[in-house]
Amino acid sequence: MAKDFYQVLGVGEKATPAEIKKAYRKLAKQYHPDANPNNPQASETFKQISEAHAVLADPEKRQKYDTMRRLGAFDTRRSGAGAAQGAGGRSQGAGGFSETLDFGDFGSMGLGDIFSSIFGRGGKREEPRGESIETELEIPFQTAALGGKVPVTLSLNESCATCGGSGAAPGATLSQCPECKGRGTISFGQGGFAVNRPCPMCRGRGKIPSQKCPTCGGVGEIRGEKRVMITVPPGTETGLKIRLKGQGGAGRSGAPPGDLLVTFQVQPDRFFRREGVDIVCDVSINLAQAVLGTRIRVKTIDGKKVVLKLPPGTQPGRKFRIKGEGIAKGERRGDQLVTVQVSLPEQLSPEQAELFKQFSAAAGLPH
Repeated sequence: MAKDFYQVLGVGEKATPAEIKKAYRKLAKQYHPDANPNNPQASETFKQISEAHAVLADPEKRQKYDTMRRLGAFDTRRSGAGAAQGAGGRSQGAGGFSETLDFGDFGSMGLGDIFSSIFGRGGKREEPRGESIETELEIPFQTAALGGKVPVTLSLNESCATCGGSGAAPGATLSQCPECKGRGTISFGQGGFAVNRPCPMCRGRGKIPSQKCPTCGGVGEIRGEKRVMITVPPGTETGLKIRLKGQGGAGRSGAPPGDLLVTFQVQPDRFFRREGVDIVCDVSINLAQAVLGTRIRVKTIDGKKVVLKLPPGTQPGRKFRIKGEGIAKGERRGDQLVTVQVSLPEQLSPEQAELFKQFSAAAGLPH
């Protein structure tokens, strides 16, 4: 029986994305290969955790996975090594129906591919894609508004350069895996069909080395860093997600790499704010400028300086619009809205106070 991804992460089937992410981070930190260099089982557990997170953290993949659970592909009461296996790795229902579902790379299968596999139209088993990486990226307000490129350094699994991903030491011989008989997968019977999972002994390669690679310990992968340049679309808002195909972890045995999922977090700006496609800012003027009128220079989001004419008697809180200096969204482009704040003197000299009294009397204002 296939391992239930919700059980792997220790969350309920109604868990929110935030709960799934929190559970994954906790378990990944506990079972990360770097934290358990002498524990091969921890590495296998880490892979299961990563596989479960890659599916449950993606809304589309999670929906497909939940569909398979409802079809009975996964035993939600009991899973893993203790589950019973059907005769010969396959099982038959009452009607004699018996098919095999390759679930080794659920994340890269479309729903049509899944049902094709169930009803006997699945093709040759392919090596699972590499690890999909999810990261949050903080970007400056100006970059989010105008678009641009931001570098990010990722920590991910890469194919071991010493063994080329085979897990074998230089000069070691490879023999057929006794667990899976060279198939690279093990079938677990469930309902009217069986579920294929990568063989834990040979890690899906079908062969066992006579001596493990000293660099990666036979895993075939090492933890490394990768620098990726992220293109930020103009008008990006906090929470926007993008997927970069093939920018995740390396796949086994020449399989394609995983994807990189980026969630943007926009940093606040000390001067600019955003309202839809409009850029909003506050500008302070003194009392004389407000009463008599003036011209001020206002900075725009792209770094220009625009001269704005304020008429005499400008009131605090009045807004002025600079056309076309907002955020571009398709064929639309917003404006820049400038809110005027009038700064009043906190203290006056005796001479200044007397002049204000004279002005107040001449204007008929009470004081």
